[in-house]
Amino acid sequence: MDTTIHLGQANIKPTDCVRDLGVLLDSSLSMRQHITKVTPTCFFHLRRLRKLSRILDIGDRKRLVCAFVLTHIDYCNSALAGLSDSTLAPLQRVLQAAARFVLGIQPRDHVTAALQTLHWLPVRQRITYKLCVLMRGVAFGYAPNLLDATVPVSALPGAHLRSADSGCFDVPRVSSSVGSRAFSVAGPQSWNRLPAALRHTDCVASFKRQLKTVLFMEAYCACQ
Repeated sequence: MDTTIHLGQANIKPTDCVRDLGVLLDSSLSMRQHITKVTPTCFFHLRRLRKLSRILDIGDRKRLVCAFVLTHIDYCNSALAGLSDSTLAPLQRVLQAAARFVLGIQPRDHVTAALQTLHWLPVRQRITYKLCVLMRGVAFGYAPNLLDATVPVSALPGAHLRSADSGCFDVPRVSSSVGSRAFSVAGPQSWNRLPAALRHTDCVASFKRQLKTVLFMEAYCACQ
């Protein structure tokens, strides 16, 4: 079936993948091509940093990894919400390799303790962190209009579908796994799971600090 779009003298042909603001979006929104692109980029930077490892202390290694590796993992990572562990596994391997480099531990050494020492959240919790930070902007009224518009509103003018007491949002019903990964669904779900006291925290810096602590405990408490 020919799905080419004819616009004047131009013929626009369909493609399986497009780049939008540096994020690769495939036709099924699996995000596999994006992760496949990000992973080798991160390992490339790690290989370059290893050449300097002898002249860098742990603090310098951590700062360089945050600047050249973790920024790639975290960039637009809210688009990775709801993906399976197997899909996210390449990014988690990057994170583990980065922790080994910073602390100078061997590839076969257990890495969970290293991640805890660095106070780095696993990839899945990093995604949740981003979703909750964005949702706080929606809840407190300072999010961009386009982002705010994705969250359902009630029939009451200017009122979001949330309880004034609990600070929770209603989660739209969806009929597909892809739909459940939309920000309008994944965002409210992540926000609603937070402790009520955290959802009502006024200070942004305090909110982020407590949020990281909550997600850190969620990620590693079972490992202790």
